[in-house]
Amino acid sequence: MSKFKFEKLIIWQKAMDYGETIFQLAKNFPDIEKFNLTSQICRAVDSIALNISEGSIGQSNPEQRKFINYAIRSLAEVVTCLHKAKRRNYIESYNFEILYNEAFHLMNMMQVKRNIK
Repeated sequence: MSKFKFEKLIIWQKAMDYGETIFQLAKNFPDIEKFNLTSQICRAVDSIALNISEGSIGQSNPEQRKFINYAIRSLAEVVTCLHKAKRRNYIESYNFEILYNEAFHLMNMMQVKRNIK
């Protein structure tokens, strides 16, 4: 039973799922990354769903677009963190590709949402 408008949004649901996937991945990063890459990727991925929800609550269209833009920027941070994790051998290429493709799909969904007037 959803009480908030954003809970019904597929894009918010996908962002929430993606956030949990990234969180599980980041828990396996080495301890040396605890206050660096682990923290950054978790904050960035959480920010995606947070901005989608914030922009959907009683906002004007320009205001909604602003928050979707913030969410897209946070997703770009996540993708960059994924690249860093791959370069540092924290994730396998196969897992990187899956997460990268999910990010690309989520970005496309956000761009469509942003462009709806």
